[in-house]
Amino acid sequence: MLQSLRIQNFALIEETDIHFNNGLTVITGETGAGKSILLGALGLTLGHRADLNVLNNKQKKCIIEARFHIAPYQLNSFFDANELDYEDITTIRREITVEGKSRAFVNDTPVTLAVIKALSEQLIDIHSQHETILLKENQFQLELVDAFAKTKSDYAQYKIEYAGLQKLKKQLDILIEKETQAKKEFDYVQFQFSELEEANIKVGELGALETESEALENAEFIKGHLVKASEAINGGDENMLSVLAQVKQGLQSISKYGAQFNELHERIHSLSIELKELNADIMATEDDVVYDNEKLEIVNAQLDKLNKLLKKHQVKTEEELLNIKQTFEDQLQQFSSIETQIEKVKKEITVQHDSCLSLAKNLSKQRKASVSDIEAQVKSMLASLSMPHAQFHISISQLEEFTINGLDKIEFLFSANKGQDFKEIGKAASGGELSRLMLCLKSLLAERTLLPSIVFDEIDTGVSGDVADKIGIILEQMGSSLQVIVITHLPQMASKGENHLFVYKTDQTDRTTSHIKVLQQSERIEEIAKMLSSGKPTEAALKNAKELLKL
Repeated sequence: MLQSLRIQNFALIEETDIHFNNGLTVITGETGAGKSILLGALGLTLGHRADLNVLNNKQKKCIIEARFHIAPYQLNSFFDANELDYEDITTIRREITVEGKSRAFVNDTPVTLAVIKALSEQLIDIHSQHETILLKENQFQLELVDAFAKTKSDYAQYKIEYAGLQKLKKQLDILIEKETQAKKEFDYVQFQFSELEEANIKVGELGALETESEALENAEFIKGHLVKASEAINGGDENMLSVLAQVKQGLQSISKYGAQFNELHERIHSLSIELKELNADIMATEDDVVYDNEKLEIVNAQLDKLNKLLKKHQVKTEEELLNIKQTFEDQLQQFSSIETQIEKVKKEITVQHDSCLSLAKNLSKQRKASVSDIEAQVKSMLASLSMPHAQFHISISQLEEFTINGLDKIEFLFSANKGQDFKEIGKAASGGELSRLMLCLKSLLAERTLLPSIVFDEIDTGVSGDVADKIGIILEQMGSSLQVIVITHLPQMASKGENHLFVYKTDQTDRTTSHIKVLQQSERIEEIAKMLSSGKPTEAALKNAKELLKL
């Protein structure tokens, strides 16, 4: 529950420290006195946005500090998850600097607004006079039904599965987009790869082809010189071998006269043998050299193909061409991989879809089972608020596609008068009827969510007299199980409070300031009497005030 609210330099409030008790607390004061300012200050500690306009004195920072008793509400896990120090009496503080910068703290630890919003949602609910708009919003309607149906854990599990399904669908969309793009590129990549594959590139091939081409192109020239060489070695009468034979014979004849002469003979003999072998090789090579125009065309075609590929891909070596070929091959494998991935994700989506469907059907079943109880209780409460013929109906229809809330479309329908058809709430209820309906729903919701505190800002809009008294009774009953704070202009409601705070303004020389004080019994009598009459309270008004306060 909210224990206290300390305000410094906020709007018309210079400084105040307000203490709150259990049960029903009413806040009254003239229009413009600052009741909405009080609510605005509390809203800042709950994560609402702020700017420099909130500063009373532009030279000083604004500080709003709310203290909550949270021991009964098992919030330790929240503090652990957000790395905060847990304290039974927890302080939430907002500071707005003179530069307009906002800082937030929980138990003196700096936090983001998201953290204090998440924490405050488990501590207090502020119902403003404009919040009846929520009645028309599907999310609020669904949350209310879920609170009755007690689907918190099932709903949490569904949201996990739904998030998983959405993630898989997004993954599939990305893969399909990749596949679409890949299909546009596939033919190009396949052609480039096939062209390189067909070229059958080998490292060193370019140089070998160039040499072979030159040899084929110059076959006659090469053959002629080989023939001449052979003839010079062993052709005609005056050839190298015949001359060498004569030299060999001469050296043989003197070899017996000394070792050195014999060595010369051996050497010339070896030279003769080598020259004969050389001639045989030249003749064999000459036989192999053939002018083959067809082969020359094949070699030149392969050489031309390689040179074109080098130029096309702007590289200089076969190694670089082979690297490019490998790149294209990898891309082709990726195209195939995308198709495999798509099939895999589709199967996962089917499994995830079935899981979501099962959970969504279970949620729907529980929600539908709770509807009749909600309708009955709301009808009963509306009857007690002088709307005996009012009918409230919750329509649950099934959607074709999953949403974050399941497969249910929930719609609140209302009929205020006998014989009137059900219509959407926004089209069927007046402002006062909406206020009463919202009070009924909030009252029932508060019982089931175990929220520590709830604040009503002018829930009495559009009602008066006997209805205001009955609203006050409901608020009083709510105050028996949780802390209820009500801002009101009606004496019937103000009289129901266990605690009564009064907001008023004072005019100083250079400024107007708002103040808040706790009213004692005599002050309450006078304040309620003022609310019952205009000007100075009459004796009749004072007597009526005492009756309302049951004094």
